[in-house]
Amino acid sequence: MSAYVNAVISELAAAYPNADCSLDYISPFQLLVATRLAAQCTDKRVNMVTPELFARFPDADRMSEAGVAEIEAIIHPCGLSPTKAKNISETSKALVSNFGGSVPGTMDELLTLPGVGRKTANLILGEVFGDKNAVVVDTHCARLAYRLRLTENHLPEKIERDLRAVLPDGTARALCHRFVEHGRCVCTARKPSCGVCCLAEFCPKRL
Repeated sequence: MSAYVNAVISELAAAYPNADCSLDYISPFQLLVATRLAAQCTDKRVNMVTPELFARFPDADRMSEAGVAEIEAIIHPCGLSPTKAKNISETSKALVSNFGGSVPGTMDELLTLPGVGRKTANLILGEVFGDKNAVVVDTHCARLAYRLRLTENHLPEKIERDLRAVLPDGTARALCHRFVEHGRCVCTARKPSCGVCCLAEFCPKRL
């Protein structure tokens, strides 16, 4: 397995050397909010909405003082706006009350925030706190990990566990970003372009 995993890592690194987080933000708080908005929404749309949101409520203190209806009106294009607005408001208040307005740096602390699951927490740990072993299991990561037989599971927490077991130290964060790029461009959900895939030579092609 190790030679196979290293080949996957190497080929995707060559294909997507600059793969990185595609959400726009200038602070840990803004990344946290943007990640919440990205649930069942494209990063491109989120990046269209957040400039107005962060211009009005740039940090946890200001966002905690905003009405849920104010937040919802701005983020409506991202979908699920009632739930997302409520979670963003409650998370901002929790950050102010429990963490001095700052985004905490541990998994356990992040999971105490409303609407924050392991995917969001891992993204924060990787992007903000430099954890190279952060495993962000989004839809692309889940799909590619299964197709490449790096997991036999479909549940995000089990996929995260399986990837942690097989990935070399320090490779998970970058690989997950490359999974996103490859999943968007080549190994799409509906019709993967196996003929132009950099992994075609050794991919098991399990669809």
